[in-house]
Amino acid sequence: VYHSMFFQYYYELHGEPVVLKCPSPRYKHVDFSALTHNITWYKNDSKTMILGRDEDPRIWAKGDALWFLPARQEDSGVYICTRRSLNRTKQKIINLKVFKNDNGLCFNGEMKYDQIVKSANAGKIICPDLENFKDEDNINPEIHWYKECKSGFLEDKRLVLAEGENAILILNVTIQDKGNYTCRMVYTHMGKQYNVSRTMNLEVKESPLKMRPEFIYPNNNTIEVELGSHVVMECNVSSGVYGLLPYWQVNDEDVDSFDSTYREQFYEEGMPHGIAVSGTKFNISEVKLKDYTYKFFCHFIYDSQEFTSYIKLEHPAQNIRGYLIGGGISLIFLLFLILMIYKIFKIDIVLWYRSSCHPLLGEKVSDGKIYDAYVLYPKNRESCLYSSDIFALKILPEVLERQCGYNLFIFGRNDLAGEAVISITDEKIHQSRRVIIILVPEPSCYGILEDASEKYLAVYNALIQDGIKIILIELEKIEDYANMPESIKYIKQKYGAIRWKGDFSERSHSASTRFWKKVRYHMPSRKQGSSSGFHLSP
Repeated sequence: VYHSMFFQYYYELHGEPVVLKCPSPRYKHVDFSALTHNITWYKNDSKTMILGRDEDPRIWAKGDALWFLPARQEDSGVYICTRRSLNRTKQKIINLKVFKNDNGLCFNGEMKYDQIVKSANAGKIICPDLENFKDEDNINPEIHWYKECKSGFLEDKRLVLAEGENAILILNVTIQDKGNYTCRMVYTHMGKQYNVSRTMNLEVKESPLKMRPEFIYPNNNTIEVELGSHVVMECNVSSGVYGLLPYWQVNDEDVDSFDSTYREQFYEEGMPHGIAVSGTKFNISEVKLKDYTYKFFCHFIYDSQEFTSYIKLEHPAQNIRGYLIGGGISLIFLLFLILMIYKIFKIDIVLWYRSSCHPLLGEKVSDGKIYDAYVLYPKNRESCLYSSDIFALKILPEVLERQCGYNLFIFGRNDLAGEAVISITDEKIHQSRRVIIILVPEPSCYGILEDASEKYLAVYNALIQDGIKIILIELEKIEDYANMPESIKYIKQKYGAIRWKGDFSERSHSASTRFWKKVRYHMPSRKQGSSSGFHLSP
């Protein structure tokens, strides 16, 4: 069962007849004349129906109307008519206020009808709401007119009584025509006469350019609304005509009759230059799935033609901005994580990559190099012999040559006695891909070599001229490089140093320890040797 509700206000004079009408809905193809017996009236939310005559002989219900013959001030209040038909119930709430005329006047200032005419045009003053007060021949009784409660103004030749229309025609409207006009007639019922009067406040406005009514909104468009949200849809029509009220329908029914959760509200606003904006809006308290399947039509009628525009609800497009932001943040986090992993496991990754993709990374024989590294270390003095000689002549070849397959030139092992130190150093460094320099903390170890300064100078020249990479290995922690040769200081500043933290046991001879991984990382890519003792750590 569908329910709908209308609100209306009546302002009437004390002592005059009043007729409250119960509205007929705008349903099509229905004979409502057969449905008047289903109308009931209540006052002030009372549960007792108004039957009339028995309670108060002045008041009775007839057809779709409630009559007061005559109305009194105590009749003021809220009246509710309920019309039941088919599977629908329609209620009309009427607020009735009964006034007396202002002192010394023939009308009450609070119950005037506003009417507007345009200057320089023909205008009309209409006496409204007289259709209920016709005589037995269905003809309105004679109407008498007053302006500001005085007769005689009809002597103006521009003013003509419009026969059969309950109106005065003004042939050429001027600003002097504005004012309060009162129409009065005598209505006879069962031999008793009653005055019926209406007062119109006539306002004269400048004539605007003639404007055909047109929709401001909607324009056969769609709007995006969330499921379950509250939405208000508005229909606006601009025109030069007042009293044009559009209305909403869905499935050929008024929206508030179609669904009890829909609420419609009408309004009209005056704009500059005589333009009026008429509108109606209705709200859906909670959008349901079915609401997306309808088109909501707004209608208005002008010059016997119906004009229509619609609006349709649709689901909002997915907001990909949130996905893009989330994806971007995830990508940045992933890149950061990859960089952190690479920074921590860079050496292991590079060594694994060299082992797995060696055919693509291996250095070409055509580079003219014979040795993978030239090894230089302090020797020839007892205080320096043990640690540096064992490391250079035993441990280093064991790991890099036997386990990893590198080819080393170790100064003091591969050179021949009697050869010039500087020339041999310069030649062998140019034939090597890397230079490994082994350092010990004792400064005295660097001054005992024959031509030691010249040797380190040759290393320095090879570094500058050929760009050969240098690998510094500290056998023990060196706190101060102040007493080191200048070439060593430069190399330490540019390449840093790898510190040996092992001992001379067999465990320190494994190429999979962290120290040897760092050395191999700085060495050129090389095919793995044939020794079965070499294994990559996971």
